[in-house]
Amino acid sequence: MKDAFEAYACHEGQENWEQCLQRSHTLYNRNNSMRSEFARDYTRLLHSKAYSRLKHKTQVFFAPHNDHVCTRMEHVNHVASVAATIAEYLGLNTELTRAIAIGHDIGHAPFGHHGESCLNDLVSKNNAPGAPKPFWHERNSLFFADFIETLQDPDGAEKTLDLTYAVRDGLICHCGEIDEQGIQPRQKAIDLYSIKRPGLIQPYTWEGCVVKVSDKIAYLGRDLEDARAYHLFDMGAYRQLREIVASTLGFNHNGTSVLRSGKAVNTTVLINDLIVDLCEQSTPEKGLCFSPEYFDFITALKQFNIANIYNHWRLNEFRTYATNILKTIYTLLMRTQPYAQNGRIASALRYYGELQKTFEDWLVRYSNYVPKHQPDRKKIMRYDTPVIFDVNDNESFQKCIIEYISGMTDQYAIRAYEEIISF
Repeated sequence: MKDAFEAYACHEGQENWEQCLQRSHTLYNRNNSMRSEFARDYTRLLHSKAYSRLKHKTQVFFAPHNDHVCTRMEHVNHVASVAATIAEYLGLNTELTRAIAIGHDIGHAPFGHHGESCLNDLVSKNNAPGAPKPFWHERNSLFFADFIETLQDPDGAEKTLDLTYAVRDGLICHCGEIDEQGIQPRQKAIDLYSIKRPGLIQPYTWEGCVVKVSDKIAYLGRDLEDARAYHLFDMGAYRQLREIVASTLGFNHNGTSVLRSGKAVNTTVLINDLIVDLCEQSTPEKGLCFSPEYFDFITALKQFNIANIYNHWRLNEFRTYATNILKTIYTLLMRTQPYAQNGRIASALRYYGELQKTFEDWLVRYSNYVPKHQPDRKKIMRYDTPVIFDVNDNESFQKCIIEYISGMTDQYAIRAYEEIISF
């Protein structure tokens, strides 16, 4: 029902309004009130370098050369479009929804979810079985927003984004991989870094819940479209896809599927139908949910994608290549710790121009590293960023490298790797 959630939207007058607006520091004064706090968060994320790099990060297909295959940036924009449509219809705060959506994947590693698994494996060798993952992209999106991404203030100093609690909460709680019905926001504000696993905690706002479900809506159909472009499906897969529609949604009297907006299972049909079904089925009492038929369809389609796309042998071949890339970069950088302790990273990486250009700057920005040749570089560059890594501590230096690699694009990681293995 249209505007069914209007009374629960994140607006002034709600009991959690002040908590949702909470920031670590007061934003610098623009001397105008043209934008809301959430609109300011949206533009801060939009102008961040982590968002810019998403255009060269894997969504499903690695380092695509095809301009029409979805990258991580396009996926984020699809989620923002879907989420804003749902939020507007339900009567929720569209500015908060867009801000969460545009930033939800800024912490994603290169090479998609496989890159995320690689980084997790590199830092979890000594972890106890069943321990929480040390690297997961939802938490990393929050970490980047809080500590890594910077923008210049009106005086030219580089400062962290300092987003509102509601947006930060939406970043870490956006996991759309878990199949669930009746999503509702949690009641209490918590320390967001106390969350130990992705999907464990629901968002604090209805707007965050909308982004969470929109993430799934956005990727299911688009992944099918891209798989077709890469010719991954044989006739058996197409028959299986038709059978999924028949078994979950059925057929009408003339033998065509009962997909709401067309016969074809493609991006535009799926996004439209899933949005409409969600908006018709959801209520504040039931939560955000699909009809049983469409929920069964989503579950079956996701399993189809896993079997026929995500585990396709061609993608598995690239996963081996991506693993070698990230492991090689990690191994080289871990060997530089003695040089980092003595301020000589530039010397350690003198044969590796791609890494030399950016890794020393990363250390200057975010660690206690002091370049021997330019001890006041952080002050000169006006990096008003906290020291979050200690080059003298092995675990902290490892974390520093993992975060540095996580910010790479596919293409940059490939260039760095090729430079390392070339003679």
